[in-house]
Amino acid sequence: MSRAPPVEPEVRGQTGTGHQDGHPLHLLWLHIGEIHNETFPDDLLVPVFQAVLKDSKVAPEDVQDICVGNVGDPRPAVSARTGQFFSGIPETTPIHSVNRQCSSGLQACMNIAGAIKTGQIDLGIGAGVESMTMHRNTSALTPLNPAVFEHDLARQVLIPMGMTSENVAEKYGITREEQDQFALLSQQRAGRAQQTGAFDKEIVPVTTKLTDKDGNEQTVTVAKDEGIRPTTLERLLKLKPAFKEGGSTTAGNSSQVSDGAAAVLMARRSEASRRGLRVFGVVRGYAVVGCPPDIMGIGPAVAIPELLKKTGLTIDDIDVFEINEAFASQAYYTVRKLGIPSEKVNPLGGAIALGHPLGCTGARQIATLLHELERRGKRAFGVVSMCMGTGMGAACLIEYPGPA
Repeated sequence: MSRAPPVEPEVRGQTGTGHQDGHPLHLLWLHIGEIHNETFPDDLLVPVFQAVLKDSKVAPEDVQDICVGNVGDPRPAVSARTGQFFSGIPETTPIHSVNRQCSSGLQACMNIAGAIKTGQIDLGIGAGVESMTMHRNTSALTPLNPAVFEHDLARQVLIPMGMTSENVAEKYGITREEQDQFALLSQQRAGRAQQTGAFDKEIVPVTTKLTDKDGNEQTVTVAKDEGIRPTTLERLLKLKPAFKEGGSTTAGNSSQVSDGAAAVLMARRSEASRRGLRVFGVVRGYAVVGCPPDIMGIGPAVAIPELLKKTGLTIDDIDVFEINEAFASQAYYTVRKLGIPSEKVNPLGGAIALGHPLGCTGARQIATLLHELERRGKRAFGVVSMCMGTGMGAACLIEYPGPA
């Protein structure tokens, strides 16, 4: 399935200070479960590209640049370009890919915002895509510099993500029950959101083919998130540690392996006005901060304060925080460290329930955030944030300007 929120946000620059001629944005997200591992990344991009252009009534040839975030595809630039062509966007529109680990989808949007801010373009698409079921462990196919093993920080970059979760839990005293309670809340919130149709405006159904265990091919249409499941704290507590004997990180309190795509249309305010596009959101600021690779999950806890410092805001000024739930340990740590009220964090659930298609997640979070702020019916601020493998955190401040 694919999430497609129609959004046209204005971009006002990195710190949000002063008034720039803005840029609009439009989003779409797709999440597919593991059985759909025959769906290629470029095929995942097609419904989100097409939906974002259809909803905004922008002609394909009017898109001036595209950036696609991806982590695991060994040919990301090729997949981006072929996905563009499959979508009907002509060869005259340039495209490029970016890999900033789990913030790749967000970074793609910020790359397009930066191109607008510096006058390179007036309208473009930031997107993200990941087929985790197709491209697992592709980094193992390339040689690694032996010098990495002789350098402490460089060696830490190779620590498996699950072990970094265990490191965060141990270092900061986060218990198994606290992690499972956090995971349960994510599932409960996502379940309620799905049942009440809160995701419907974000999602575009995706039709794909799959082969069952008997070798029979069939066509299926995926129209809702498949990772959301009813559970209880008791059931979660019974799960075995997934990465370390005696550890606390399990399949139940970690993000899921999933496939997805998301797209965001961004434009200068004057261009949006000329086209009669509604400004759905305003990018007010962006920050990326490094942290130790062996506890990479604390990334949001260092990036969010830097973002708020840049924009002159406080935790109290933010209505909703979309914090990626790579693992409950690191997301819970961020919320506790920064003193963010629980009701402000992932009110519709997060990656533990929805999945975390690596290159897609950042753009998907923008979509979920803006539609949630729109439902609240007034001007509001939201933050999208995530940790990144190799040790970083990213955070973006977005304003919903209020009803049109």
